[in-house]
Amino acid sequence: MWRKRSIPGVAFGASAYLLWGLFPAFFGLLAFAGAVEVLAERIVWTLVVVLLVLAVTGRLRELRGIDARTWRLAAAASLAISVNWGVYVFGVLSGNVVQCALGYFVNPLVTVAFGVLIFRERLAGAQWVALGLGALAVLVLTVDYGRPPWIALVLACSFATYGLVKKVIRLDALRSVAAEGVVGAPIALAFLLVLAVRGESSFGSGVGHTALLIATGPVTLVPLLLFATAAQRVPLSTMGLLQYLTPALQLLWGVAVLHEPMPPSRWAGFALIWCALLVFSAHALLRARTNRRAAPALPVPDPGR
Repeated sequence: MWRKRSIPGVAFGASAYLLWGLFPAFFGLLAFAGAVEVLAERIVWTLVVVLLVLAVTGRLRELRGIDARTWRLAAAASLAISVNWGVYVFGVLSGNVVQCALGYFVNPLVTVAFGVLIFRERLAGAQWVALGLGALAVLVLTVDYGRPPWIALVLACSFATYGLVKKVIRLDALRSVAAEGVVGAPIALAFLLVLAVRGESSFGSGVGHTALLIATGPVTLVPLLLFATAAQRVPLSTMGLLQYLTPALQLLWGVAVLHEPMPPSRWAGFALIWCALLVFSAHALLRARTNRRAAPALPVPDPGR
């Protein structure tokens, strides 16, 4: 039974992470617009697409039942993901795709660190080793770049913050994205209107440019839906391993396609990060296996129901 559900689930998850890994190729096409304009367009068109999906599936009215606390959480999530999206687009457009990849390699370690600092979680020895290696990697890369890799750090911290909010918000993927868009879209629209009035808007400057800006909506939403589907069918330990597809592809794009510089010292920093993630993932897999063995056997559901 698990195999029947997990095989397509893994396909959904891998597809989501592969699409996210190809984001540098897509957002690199938007160099005609500034990072802030791309962010604003992305917020607006993602909201348009998700509202259309909710309308077609007859779920649009479900947004009315969201309570005030959930709207506040949606506002926090909207702020965190807006920072993440904006810095990511800036990183791609400024030729720092390798740093963007680093941010998503570091993200799992930042999430663990947030758990310790915010929720006072207790870590096993292996997790402390992983965090130590991650901190050492950031130090090595700071020396290599001559400054802290702020693009990577902001991406990692903003996405970890977004993940924390998503853990407590009581909305499914579609309604959550819609609520975040409803909060952020008015600000994004105001910015786009100012650009239009000043004659500085890229939207409408050409069919190709306009189509690419509109495409930011479905390009954003499709992998989110694939991820949400996979998360319901695949164990968290498997999803945790699949997530490394995204930064691996982004690193490959930055090095092989954009030919970003990767001196030995930078490779050393990435190697430390990979060692940290290896320790972290091995510990998570062992703990998941132990928990499965300790869990009581569950009755197999009747497929006829």
